[in-house]
Amino acid sequence: MARKKQHNGIPTYDKMLIPTLEALKILGGSGSIEEINEKVYQIMGFDEEILSIPHNDTGVQSKVDYKLAWARTYLKKYGLIENSSRGIWSLIDNEINISKLESAEIVRFVREISQKTKTEKIESPKLRNEEIEEEINEQLNWKEKLISVLLKLDSSAFERLCQRILRESGFVQVEVTGKSGDGGIDGKGIARINGFLSFHVFFQCKRYKGSVSSGDIRDFRGAMQGRADKGLFITTGNFTRDAVKEATRDGAPPIDLIDGDLLCEKLKEFNLGVKVELIEEVTITSEWFEKV
Repeated sequence: MARKKQHNGIPTYDKMLIPTLEALKILGGSGSIEEINEKVYQIMGFDEEILSIPHNDTGVQSKVDYKLAWARTYLKKYGLIENSSRGIWSLIDNEINISKLESAEIVRFVREISQKTKTEKIESPKLRNEEIEEEINEQLNWKEKLISVLLKLDSSAFERLCQRILRESGFVQVEVTGKSGDGGIDGKGIARINGFLSFHVFFQCKRYKGSVSSGDIRDFRGAMQGRADKGLFITTGNFTRDAVKEATRDGAPPIDLIDGDLLCEKLKEFNLGVKVELIEEVTITSEWFEKV
């Protein structure tokens, strides 16, 4: 049964701790961030209006998803969940009895261990919260900065960037068409799978701060229907829940979605305008020298 939202619309992150664990249970013990979040939306009864509230002006992440990131961080620090390098989150113990857990205890424990990591001074709860927020924001900040850069590109430059991403992803014969009055179709290409199967794909690129609606998806599908095997919609913004449902509607040509978050990850993966610098850390092991 869906839980009631607080009067201000969006519950605080601690109210999302237990629902996050429940979502993982429903998913069989593991899931992607998108899968987990979607289950939490259902458990807590969030409507489209609440889910469309952005965390900030860039629109990379909604307020709800931002608070869910806090919830996952607390649950990880408490030792209940873990995440892989491929972005899959899972329960450490699938047999966990969620009914015996209390959100207040999880928050208290995590704040306590955060305090103990400091060697000289005892911080206030507010400062410890800021430390955790900094950890959560570390990845979000670079994405927000990148989205701001992408939004300044003109339409043709953004289309060429999407073309490059598709080529780096293994697409061949990628062309930018950009024909006006073509239902938003900006280009086409062929996706090769294992060197045997191939799919003709039409793609649309949308530099946008807000949410792409189900109407946008329907218009795109209408333009590509009968002309391609699949569609690909790329945006710097995000997609409404109705848009996601429309993209995978039964009986209709499938459309894959790339939102601003995934777009940033792909640019990072292919090292396109995003450089990852590893900082060398040198540790002296005194014990080693004692055995020389």
